[in-house]
Amino acid sequence: MRTLYRLFGLLVFTICGLTSTAWATHVRAGEITSRRISSTSLTYELTLTIYCDYQFGKAATDGTAAGGVKFCYGDGTPIQTTPLFTQGLPNGGLVDVGNSTVRLIFRTTHTFSAPGTYTVSVGIDNRNKGTLNITNGNSDSYPFFVESTLAINSFLGLNSTPVMLNPPVDFEACAGQRYIHNPSAFDADGDSLAYRLTQNKSTLVGESCNGFVIPSIVYPNDIPNCNDRNEANTGAAGYTINATTGDLIWDAPSCPGQYNAAFIIEEWRNGVKIGEITRDMQIIVRDCQNKRPTLEVPDEICVEAGSTATFNVRATDPDGNRLTITSTGGVYQQTPLGVNLIQPPFATFTTPTQPQASPATGTFSWQTNCTQVRQLPYEVLFKVRDHPGSVQPYLVDSKTVKVRVVAPAPKNLRSEPSGTGYVLNWDAYPCQITGAQIVIYRRQGCTNLTPDICKPGPPPGYVEVGRVPATQTTYTDNSTGLRPNTEYSYRIVASFPGPNNLTQFTSTFSNQACQRLPNQALYITNVTVDETSTTQGQITVKWTRPEGTGARQYRILRATGLNGTAYTQVGTINTNLSAPRTNDTIYVDRGLNTEANAYRYRVDVFNGTTRQDSSQAASSVRLSGNGQSRAVQLSWQANVPWSNDNQTHRIYRQVRPGVYNLIQQVAVQGPGTYTYTDNGRDNVTSDGDVSTTLSADSTYCYRVETVGTYNDPTIHGGLLYNFSQRLCLTPTDTTRPCPPVLTLDQLDCATYVQGICEEGPYSNKLSWTDATTGPNGAACDPNIVQYNIYYKRYGDTGDFEKIGETKSPPSRNFTHDNLSSYAGCYYVTSVNRFGTESVPSNTVCQDNCTDYSLPNVITPNSDGKNDTFEPIRCPRFVKNVRFRVYNRWGVKVYESNDNVLIEWDGRTDSGKELAAGTYYYEAQVTYERLNRADENRPAILKSWVQIIR
Repeated sequence: MRTLYRLFGLLVFTICGLTSTAWATHVRAGEITSRRISSTSLTYELTLTIYCDYQFGKAATDGTAAGGVKFCYGDGTPIQTTPLFTQGLPNGGLVDVGNSTVRLIFRTTHTFSAPGTYTVSVGIDNRNKGTLNITNGNSDSYPFFVESTLAINSFLGLNSTPVMLNPPVDFEACAGQRYIHNPSAFDADGDSLAYRLTQNKSTLVGESCNGFVIPSIVYPNDIPNCNDRNEANTGAAGYTINATTGDLIWDAPSCPGQYNAAFIIEEWRNGVKIGEITRDMQIIVRDCQNKRPTLEVPDEICVEAGSTATFNVRATDPDGNRLTITSTGGVYQQTPLGVNLIQPPFATFTTPTQPQASPATGTFSWQTNCTQVRQLPYEVLFKVRDHPGSVQPYLVDSKTVKVRVVAPAPKNLRSEPSGTGYVLNWDAYPCQITGAQIVIYRRQGCTNLTPDICKPGPPPGYVEVGRVPATQTTYTDNSTGLRPNTEYSYRIVASFPGPNNLTQFTSTFSNQACQRLPNQALYITNVTVDETSTTQGQITVKWTRPEGTGARQYRILRATGLNGTAYTQVGTINTNLSAPRTNDTIYVDRGLNTEANAYRYRVDVFNGTTRQDSSQAASSVRLSGNGQSRAVQLSWQANVPWSNDNQTHRIYRQVRPGVYNLIQQVAVQGPGTYTYTDNGRDNVTSDGDVSTTLSADSTYCYRVETVGTYNDPTIHGGLLYNFSQRLCLTPTDTTRPCPPVLTLDQLDCATYVQGICEEGPYSNKLSWTDATTGPNGAACDPNIVQYNIYYKRYGDTGDFEKIGETKSPPSRNFTHDNLSSYAGCYYVTSVNRFGTESVPSNTVCQDNCTDYSLPNVITPNSDGKNDTFEPIRCPRFVKNVRFRVYNRWGVKVYESNDNVLIEWDGRTDSGKELAAGTYYYEAQVTYERLNRADENRPAILKSWVQIIR
């Protein structure tokens, strides 16, 4: 059977190749691109590029060039005809791109009224016929159709869709050999591109809107009995596109003939899809002896801006045919008629002007500079084609090289201690791009790291401590996190804004500057909360006694907040460092709002009026949390000069006023682990077991005690214990209520279409019952206080929206009134006393009853009976009818497009009475349906009508 199908395809291919109408009309491929051209209005330049067969489709191509195309803007504005773009182009705009193919460009501008998502599309009548994967070759009845989707919002600025730099003219393939095509897409804004396969679309004849997937279309490798083996004969043939590189690969076609393919290029920015374009193209498979050439290129090249990227490309041909290597990409200077996509200098690809003997070579070279730095690599496509002679089709191979231009690392970083911090200096940065910054990173301990130019970014294990404009060459780090007698390593990177400042990317990191801070004389060891109150809170502060002799004065300063810097002196203590030690390094701060605030302290030591030293600041422990389902989640933090990491912190829960019980000891590693979830269990029973079940009707109070150390016995030899404030929280109950079981009064279409012709508004009646369990038998809350009703118009697209609710006591019925049709889907949720919403009920949907019956006789004799041709019954839910009448010789005599009642009176378009007799009609009827896809597929009614006079 496979052999018969292959022979049939070859026969069709051969016969069509002998006639001037072969492969039907003309359009081989095309796509729509866009570019925003105004910063003050939503004005876009829209460009349709099509590639046409100029060997067998010259007349049709010339007709399209002369007649123009119609853009559908997707915003409801009128469709207008756009002429062929000819400015600066040869041959009147019909540009020869090789392989008997010409390129036509149609360009227009359009201003959208508001931000939103719009699909711009164009239809061109009569797709090439004989396409095997479209309705068994009956493809010419489906217009060629492409579309592009724009997501317009004010944050995107002057965004442009990608452009495709490799025209789809290498459309010929050999049976049994791998076929490859890459569009060489380039995005001038530096957005990320992703590729996916799609099915070819079409629209109604003469239209450019309302595209739909062609019925009965299959992917090229899914034709029955034509999916053979791959080229290497290691498995079944495959038809794929690489989501990252855009390589469309059919490995390998089997049956000769013509095929249509389509793929979508998605444009992404900061994780959000902002547009997509579709390329629709042709592949012609032949039985041939020629073997395809192969390319050898590097996968990725990384270069610092200011340096030259250079590499060689090599190609070979198994048949020994001569070879031509070409390259496309946004890095090259475009032709004088094109647009340069980057700032100069441009890359060059050097290869002989005449075809080379195998192996063939070429050299890529690019002297880069700072203007070409960007987050994503540049993708450069290389393509080799062979020259087998005039009998065999030429074949190609293509590969993409990623060329990453990385910002240079800042040079010559130095550091010098300055008081309790460091002063950093570095050389002036060469890439002064608007918005660029120098980012400073720090870590404890010196490191030995070598940056990877292909993986720019901050050094691993470092944390950011500051940023300055890239014009600056110095930074002072005096943050309170710096510890005396500790070694610190600094490295810096340059950071740049991505497209429209939504993302950032960086250079590689600099050399290291590593220094040790000298020791201090004065250290805070405790900031512990004694009392929690809004007005009578109390905190005890302790510190070490500095070395020295003579009279001194401690001055205690306080700021509000974990990171507060607005210090106010709150106390003084006079001491004599020559006298024996006393308890003069303790201060109790009273009258605080410890319930609402953390507090931060610093202690200065003065000799007379001269400040001799200052401690590093230390804050109180701040406890926070939230109620969870029958549990309480706690987290805590403190901004202190010692380390609370890698210790065991203690959690206390209040059992009665003023009395706390230790319920857990939490082993912490870093600040991200300073958490604990209390489910009521007492995990430390040595002081009594106070385990309980936490209830949403009760409040529970907690304190946390942190444990820390300076890790330096010369500062403080023991552990440091500090309490947080008291925090009281209430658990929640997140048990979902039981979901409803929903029903919808369904229409009986057989009865409905025979009934009275009502014109709306319409209504749908919903009712439901309560379930006793949740999904998969899970427990659920049966105490319902409210139901929410959700609706969406189309079953196959769009999101549900809440349209109503029933309350106190909640009714289990709802009528959705004032509808323009019955079509739509619903689900219902229940809500309990805690405001928790159930999972959705089952979804129920209603479709409209469609009925459009036409008579077979009209008697246009003005007697008031059957004078006009119109539907037999009420044409409810009919959006549009496109009606045509033909005489017995197939000549169209009448057409209407805007009257669902038709009301044809037996006359021609010019008003002339038609003679009595039999005529034939076709009505394309578009209904309001539940699924949007069904709305886009009109019903076709074909029959005859007898005119009796």
